[in-house]
Order: sequence, then C-alpha cells, then structure tokens
Amino acid sequence: MASNRVVVYKGPGEVAVEEIDYPSLTLPDDVVSGMKLKKDAPHAAILRLVTTNICGSDQHMVRGRTTAPVGQTLGHEITGEVVELGDDVLFVKKGDICTVPFNIACGRCRMCNEGKTGICLNVNPARAGAAYGYVDMGGWIGGQAEYVMVPYADFNLLPFPDREEAMEKILDLTMLSDIFPTGYHGAYTAGVTTGSTVYVAGAGPVGLAAAHAAQLLGAAVVVVGDMNAERLAQARSFGCESVDLSSGDDLADLIEQVVGEREVDAAVDAVGFEARGHGADADEAPATVLNDCMTIARAGAGIGIPGLYVTGDPGAADDNAKEGTLGVRLGLGWAKSHSFMTGQCPVKQYNRKLMNLILRDKAQIAKAVNATKISLDEAPTGYADFDKGAAKKYVIDPHGMVA
Repeated sequence: MASNRVVVYKGPGEVAVEEIDYPSLTLPDDVVSGMKLKKDAPHAAILRLVTTNICGSDQHMVRGRTTAPVGQTLGHEITGEVVELGDDVLFVKKGDICTVPFNIACGRCRMCNEGKTGICLNVNPARAGAAYGYVDMGGWIGGQAEYVMVPYADFNLLPFPDREEAMEKILDLTMLSDIFPTGYHGAYTAGVTTGSTVYVAGAGPVGLAAAHAAQLLGAAVVVVGDMNAERLAQARSFGCESVDLSSGDDLADLIEQVVGEREVDAAVDAVGFEARGHGADADEAPATVLNDCMTIARAGAGIGIPGLYVTGDPGAADDNAKEGTLGVRLGLGWAKSHSFMTGQCPVKQYNRKLMNLILRDKAQIAKAVNATKISLDEAPTGYADFDKGAAKKYVIDPHGMVA
C-alpha cells in the first residue's frame, strides 16, 4: 500500500507535512454519523495529486483566525490523476487527470439539483456545504497531500480531454478547483459585462483572478485596490489599473483619477473578514471593504463577495466581529439599490467553460496570479512567504509531475 503525506495545521503560524493513512473508499465518520449515511463509498475515487494549491482561505486557519483545531488537515484546491475507482463510478476512468471543485457535493439533493453545489445538503452535518481540509466543513481530509479521496466522483470530477495537453497547461488548469471560478463568480455576480468599469478590492490570488475574469467578461477598465506594492504591480502586469490604499487617500478620489468619475459599475470584495482600514498603519476593520464597495459602486450596481467571512473568529478585534457581526452600512447599500452575492462559489457552474477558455488560450490565469511551483516539503515555507504578502500563487507539486 502506498504511503500518504498531508499538510497539517499545528497552531497559529505553523504547518507541517505529516504521514497519514492512505485514503480509502469510505466517508468521514462525522458525515456518516451526522447524516446517517453508509460508511462505504463505492461512488468515490482516489486521486494521486498532480497539483494542489495554497489558498488565502487556508491562511485564515493557519493565522489562528478560525476555530480550526490543531491537527486539521489542509488543502481544498485539487487536481489529480485517478488511481482507484469504486464499483459505482461509471464515467470516470483510471488515468484521467481531473480538476476537483473545492465544494464537495452529492449531486442528488435539492441544492445540487438547483446548481447550488456550494451548499449541498448531504455532505456536512454542521451546515449546508462542505470542502476538503477545512474547519467545520464535514471532516473531509485535506488535499495538500500525495493522495486524496473524492466522493460522488462521477458528479464532482471534471476530466481534462487530453492528458498531454493538460500537463502542458497544468499551471492554468490547477486554478479551476477554486480561485478562477471563485474570481469569475465574484465578477459575474457583480454584473460585470461589456464596457463595465470595475473595482476589485484585494490583489491576492482571488482578487487577481476576479480582475482577469472581469477582463474576460469585457470590462473596459479594472481597478485593483490593495496596500501591497508587489501585488499591485502584479495586477498591472496583465493590464489592470491599481490604487494604493496605503496612502490613506479617499477611495472615491483615487477611483476618479483612473476612470474619470467617483463611481464604478461593479465592485468585488476579494478580501473578506481580515480587512484593514485605509492607510499604511491602519488597524483591522472587517467591514471596511464592504463599505468601500457600497460607497464607490453606482446606484443599481452589483457587489460580488468572494472574500471569506466567518461565524467564528477568535482573533477578531471585538466581540461582535468574533461571531461575524460587522459594522456594515447596509442602509447605504439599500438606498443605492445594490445587489449582493455572498457564499462559496458553486464551482461546477463555471469550471467546464473556464477550462475551455484555458485550453483555447483565451485565458492566462497562471500568469495573472503568478503561479509558482513548490514541492510538498516546501509547503511550510510557501505558507510563510504567502503570509508575508508574496505576490505569488503557490502550486504544490507532490509527485514531481509538473515540468
């Protein structure tokens, strides 16, 4: 039997690569007991990881900003080769290289039938929706590993049409598991379309993915705001405009300098609950980005919110924020008839079409997010560098398969 190693949360600021059991075609105990399901999972597949990425959502746990316990396995951005199949898997073959949505979905419940795979009802007893390697998401083993089990494989796996082509474009295709669909979802639900002016808050990987997605949707100008000069330079590298929020200048003034008016047609919050106020020494203020978006989005605009917000944040600045209660100016959004889209991106709504864009050279998401390959053993260093603000999307290559 093959061995298996996975990245594990060891406490605030610390991760390690540890040996765990090789995966089996069985469901997690939490799901079995909580959902009253059978333990055996003949609908599942085991994948050998080709690539698996470090995500900003993982960083929230590693910073100690969630209720994740020590020992939590990490990783939900998974691209892998099928090496084992359950008897009930009909349409996926051994040897297929597949992208795996970070949302775990049964494909059978009401939400899945409505295309809302981010809030599947049958994969997490704690709440609707599940993900690999994430706190309160059902107890599924993380995918920053050598091998991982994927349930409901026929529904969740998207095989790439050609293995050789997939490996040539793997640094782009690896983004299909999360940040490319998530960024696209943020831009699309904000109403970005031909000729739009767009503001994206945050120049981390999801923000850069949202900015590139806005370009693909036809935006006339995409303005990215952040306080990290290196990340703002990365945004400019593929044609975005940038505004430096460390200056402390009024955001509407900065927007006007770029687009000629103080408002935009659509706004995307790609920051989430660890947002800070404006200015180089600003304190954490978790409602800042949401309020910024409402301030600079025109009346009737949409605001896409792929940035993560949580119901439990032990490191928050005040008791309200610790439970996700924030000082959001909802009255402003109501007065301006804004629409808001929150929650996990339903990856399956987008991943096949975004795959086609990559395979036809219409999208260069790896370039946009500065995809940078590392080994599994280098994951702790990748986490540390990412936490310091590196303008890179770290792609872990557990088996040395990436050229």
